[in-house]
Amino acid sequence: MLNMPRKKGGVVRRLILGSIAAAMLLGGSPAQAQMEKTSIALPAIAVVFLSSYVAEDAGIWKKDGLDVEVKFVAGVGAFNAVVAGSADFSMSSGLTINRAAAHGQRMLAIANTLNRLPMQVVIRSDLAGAFDPKAPLAERAKILKGRTMAVDSVNSVVHAYLRVIAKAGGIDPDSIQVAPLQPVDMLAAMDRKAIDGFSNGPPWPEKVLSEGKAVLIASGVKGDPPGIDPLAFNVVVTRPQFCKDHASICMKMGRSMVDAAKFIHDHPDDVLAFLKKRFPDITAAATKAAFEQVAAATPLDPAVVEKGLANADKLNLDAGLMKPDDKVQSYDGLYTAEFVK
Repeated sequence: MLNMPRKKGGVVRRLILGSIAAAMLLGGSPAQAQMEKTSIALPAIAVVFLSSYVAEDAGIWKKDGLDVEVKFVAGVGAFNAVVAGSADFSMSSGLTINRAAAHGQRMLAIANTLNRLPMQVVIRSDLAGAFDPKAPLAERAKILKGRTMAVDSVNSVVHAYLRVIAKAGGIDPDSIQVAPLQPVDMLAAMDRKAIDGFSNGPPWPEKVLSEGKAVLIASGVKGDPPGIDPLAFNVVVTRPQFCKDHASICMKMGRSMVDAAKFIHDHPDDVLAFLKKRFPDITAAATKAAFEQVAAATPLDPAVVEKGLANADKLNLDAGLMKPDDKVQSYDGLYTAEFVK
């Protein structure tokens, strides 16, 4: 051990103690001094929010310097929570951000965690009859005529997908009776035959498909309907002023989405373990199928692109959730790639 003169050692000790005290005054230990608090609202419990789950469960947010409070606010309420300032970010669809912009509420998308449509429409097996799952979409979708179908909420991207698939089969979407239900209630309603099927994202279609309770009518990841790739399906949304006032938080959130995407592709076994803890009632086969659906739609580069927002508008228009005259005239200012570089 180096022999240090008492006087000099005392000075060094005081300097170290002074540094620790300063760090504590700034909010904790030196390692915690750069942590920043923020919040994100999720609109549903579904594997489509995998990037958020991985950022939390793999410690990515913490590694990137964020202390994130995750809030559950059903449906478009998550987006509205950001508008109202009760959450800093939300994971919302490009359809929602475009419809809001068309009505004068322009928000900012800083990342897109899914650039394809991991939605599926299923119908009860006992109603399928001679249904041919390999037939063209126009034929498959005809089975929706006169049905009662569940969605998570009216006018959501899940509802939009059901309407687009119905139109592909030549069916008036308004003729389909829609039941807004959360997943647990939706599955129970299907078991007692109160609904004929549903439109939703992973893992709920995978659950009933793996159990033999349903057949698949349409899958966005498999290209139903064609012509909407890339899609701004699940964008990280915030208020434009928030990133001006808190650029470092936006930069860290963007970096976390990049890191989460890489983790999803590089560590599938770890991600499956995370999902098993979050969805304990879903079978291993259904969990794996749900993960594969979402991983296929997860880009390694989660930058929002104009084509993705334009295709979100196309889905809005095709679903009849937006009139052509209401279509946003410019996407300038609605998105940025600055925070995912």
